[in-house]
Amino acid sequence: MSEFEKEKAKFEAKLRESDKKLKPRKTRFSTWSDVEVPMLSTPADLEQDGFDYSRDLGFPGEFPYTRGVQSNMYRGKLWTMRQFAGFASAAETNQRFKMLLAQGQTGLSTAFDMPTLMGYDADSPRGKGEVGKCGVSVSSLEDMEELYEGISLADITTSMTINGPAIVIMCMYFAVAEKQGVPRDQVRGTLQNDILKEYIAQKEWLFPVKPAVKLVIDTIEYGTKNYPNWNTVSISGYHIREAGSTAVQELAFTIADGLAYVEESLKRGMKVDEFAPRLSFFFDVHNDFFEEIAKFRAARRIWARLLKERYGAKDAKSMMLRTHAQTAGVSLTAQQPYNNIVRVAVQGLAAVFGGTNSLHTNSMDETLALPTDEAVMIALRTQQVLAEETGIDNVVDPLGGSYFVEALTNKVEREALEYIKKIDEMGGMVAAVEAGYPQNEIANSAYHFQRMLEKKEKVMVGVNKYQAKETARDLKTLTIGRAVEERQVQKLVALRAKRSSAAVASALADVKKAAEEDKNLCEPILTAVKAYATLQEVCDTLRGVYGIYREDGKF
Repeated sequence: MSEFEKEKAKFEAKLRESDKKLKPRKTRFSTWSDVEVPMLSTPADLEQDGFDYSRDLGFPGEFPYTRGVQSNMYRGKLWTMRQFAGFASAAETNQRFKMLLAQGQTGLSTAFDMPTLMGYDADSPRGKGEVGKCGVSVSSLEDMEELYEGISLADITTSMTINGPAIVIMCMYFAVAEKQGVPRDQVRGTLQNDILKEYIAQKEWLFPVKPAVKLVIDTIEYGTKNYPNWNTVSISGYHIREAGSTAVQELAFTIADGLAYVEESLKRGMKVDEFAPRLSFFFDVHNDFFEEIAKFRAARRIWARLLKERYGAKDAKSMMLRTHAQTAGVSLTAQQPYNNIVRVAVQGLAAVFGGTNSLHTNSMDETLALPTDEAVMIALRTQQVLAEETGIDNVVDPLGGSYFVEALTNKVEREALEYIKKIDEMGGMVAAVEAGYPQNEIANSAYHFQRMLEKKEKVMVGVNKYQAKETARDLKTLTIGRAVEERQVQKLVALRAKRSSAAVASALADVKKAAEEDKNLCEPILTAVKAYATLQEVCDTLRGVYGIYREDGKF
């Protein structure tokens, strides 16, 4: 036993003796994910882990990137402030984009409505009543052109939250950039496109698992060859966490998803240093301040080591885990909604201390409806206050070297690697998803957390403690009327009347042929959307080849 361990043992013994005078408020203290935490951390905690400064921490911008992927982090460039926006029609969302950019937002992030996410046009009976409700309605290239009208795609980076039909939406975006005359190497942004997490958590899929993953690899291959500054997949832990996972599960399953895409890209014949620099990540930022910081730090270290040691990456950019972060939507409450402003500020602070490269802060009213302009402005100003008034941008990784933060980072890393090892033994994430493994793990964690809430072992202010009689009824919310759907349907009728039916039919036939022959589908789909084939027409063509997916019911 080291001197530090001896001293800590003496302190803890003394504490137990005086327990009656210093009685703790609770019998057990744990993180939001229910990981027990010590009252005090000392160098003894790091000694137990065999912690080595050079190997495990090092310097920012250097392997293993625990302290951040840029050497001077926010001293050189602040994180990108990328507020999620999208509602009603393309024209209305375009105005929201322009308002946010005028108010200091530094990147766009596009939310699509449910019909679009599921590969259906605005006039599909399956989307009736949902058009424009949870995001912007995009059924054709005409909508995409209107969405970015007056916004130079050469001067802004755009993130698009789209998964099942991501390859189609990406091609529409590239077509808009081409029409604007933007050179391919100047098109910058990120496509979410992480279909594995859909089967794990969000449940918005179009096709069976294997062909859906094949489409993701098509975009990685095409982007690598043609759009060198475009991130063709944002590997997303956010939805995994929102579904009820722990922080460790979010990290482990997200990294495992990333490894699956690496494996499939290598099978396609690409070299790791060709495509890995353009893989990006997206994590949730939940309520437990230190646990979230540890998660981000552990994520960078795990990814760097796996890419280097497992896949032989040599390019430093291949090993850098670059991540967007979003504050936890699931932590927002309809009860006392103004409390959400505080939650979002603390979560945003954790994301910055964790070293995020990009951040979206949720609006206080998002648990009730799509956010109003006022709520969005408060969320954006929250980021700007953090950036401009607090001084947190002055020092790189200011919590680096904290006994508690380093020990917690080590613990999160260790437990995440145990999950990754188990998934490897199952044959990788595709096999694990088909077996329902991560889905079951998340369901168990969600149930455990709900039980803790019910027993008040965890507190949500205003929900299970400190309740008040006031309601959110007087809070102004954004309402999307049925007129939006009617206008979108009329636009589609007009589009189909003026486009070349022969050109559309020919392009869709080429899409079908390429899918049947297992070829990369990006060029055929790009040709189809330029001919103004609609989103659903392309997706239905692919459904005809791949079929659809239904998840086995499990409890």
